[in-house]
Amino acid sequence: MSISIKNAELVLKGAMEKAIKIGVPMNVAVMDEAGHLKAFVRMDGALLGSIDIAIKKAKSAALFGLNTEELFEYCKPGGTSFGLENTNGGLIVFAGGIPLRNADNEVIGAIGVSGGTVQHDFIVAEAGAATFKSFSVTKSS
Repeated sequence: MSISIKNAELVLKGAMEKAIKIGVPMNVAVMDEAGHLKAFVRMDGALLGSIDIAIKKAKSAALFGLNTEELFEYCKPGGTSFGLENTNGGLIVFAGGIPLRNADNEVIGAIGVSGGTVQHDFIVAEAGAATFKSFSVTKSS
């Protein structure tokens, strides 16, 4: 199953509200479970160079079912999958991408955020993911 457009828009809204609260304009991408773009917003003033990063964070989280910073452990020199970040058209392996799971713990999408510090990106992505978790998620989401 895939995240619905309604739920993807709610994820964007939750992330944007947090970005506004912390005063950092962000690029926010929501992907479906296959890493295809479902919804996107570039807030006024968000860095142009961060558009691709937000999209790739969401794609990375969707394809591997892990937070993007967790992927770094596999990709780093000496990790079990050194160079993994070079696959799938380029992955991002620092914080700001979070998989979105339904009630059955299946990945049905992901959020990716970029535009601030890595910590800001993570906080905003976490807010979007928390918004997703706050409504009743089922297989039909």
